[in-house]
Amino acid sequence: MIDFWMRTQEFFINLPWIDIGFAILIFFLIFFLRRYLTTYIFRLLIRIAKKTPTDVFTNVIIAFEKPLRFFFAILGLYLALLSLPIQGDYMGIVTRFYRTSIIIVMGWGLFNFTAASSSMFYKLSSKMDDGEDSMLLPFLSRIVRFVILALTITIIAHEWDYDINGLIAGLGLGGLAFALAAQETLSNFLGGIIIVTERPFKKGDWIASATVEGFVEDINFRSTKIRTFEDSLVIVPNKTLAHEAITNWSEMGKRQITFNVGVKYETPKADVQRVVERIEDTLQENDKIDKDLIIVRFSEFNSSSLDIFVYFFTKATGWVDWFETKEEINFEVMEILEEEGVDIAFPSESVYIENAPAQAWPDSIKQEIAEKTRHAEHSNK
Repeated sequence: MIDFWMRTQEFFINLPWIDIGFAILIFFLIFFLRRYLTTYIFRLLIRIAKKTPTDVFTNVIIAFEKPLRFFFAILGLYLALLSLPIQGDYMGIVTRFYRTSIIIVMGWGLFNFTAASSSMFYKLSSKMDDGEDSMLLPFLSRIVRFVILALTITIIAHEWDYDINGLIAGLGLGGLAFALAAQETLSNFLGGIIIVTERPFKKGDWIASATVEGFVEDINFRSTKIRTFEDSLVIVPNKTLAHEAITNWSEMGKRQITFNVGVKYETPKADVQRVVERIEDTLQENDKIDKDLIIVRFSEFNSSSLDIFVYFFTKATGWVDWFETKEEINFEVMEILEEEGVDIAFPSESVYIENAPAQAWPDSIKQEIAEKTRHAEHSNK
């Protein structure tokens, strides 16, 4: 026991305390000054970048800000370890960690630079028809970021002498099995590519298919997220959407309204004509109605009414605005009918009896007539 404590004491006495103290000083000096150093360096670089004809350099600096702050902390630790009398084999491991941190910083910065919200994709979106709502840009961003992540991992593996060729060969041998296992995922990925290249819709569009109807929120490698009118979120595999007919209601330039106004058979012809003319004039004078196609016609003799066919389009395509316009037109049609003294017909049925004394009618016919009379009186009320 005494011998153990003597060896321990001798070990601590023989430690290079001056080197250790100097290493600790270097680490804490760089660690605590890194915020001021990086702030000064970034301001200087941004000042230089603003003098360049494009803002690409500025965007790169912003993307690498956090990774470089992390790098300065690693640099402080590395310089501190360099000042220590570490043996060559262990120093090789330290150097590898340092080189690995540089690779991580580079991959991290490029990962940030290729984000869908970065100014690089923002400029690209401004040149596209869909603008910021384009689904192609987030999809491309995910692909590029995946490639950067894969390359970063591959380079780190090579730095630590991992046999990349063996890995690639292994992937080649197992490629068929992987393809069979990932067939569904691959189908969804290809479906996503079809969707973003053909661009049948963009983010925020109201679409309808055989599977779902709602507003598009996002699209990724495997699926598309759609918010329904019930405010539920439906995740549809891209393969399904790519093989279905998609109606994009947001692409409407105008929105249809059509209905029939059924009036009583007792309504005189002149009254029906005036109602038709006034409804058409009302639609022509309304600024919310598209004037390219307005149809108001006495269309047919229905079983219990004379039907006036009304067909037109509203300029507003949004659900709420469209419904407000529809309500406004319905009230105006009611007002026209009231002013013209025309009543709306309700479903009815007429029974014709041969000219015979009522006393001679069978009891079943008398009972049926009484029931129909009560039903008609109740409907009129």
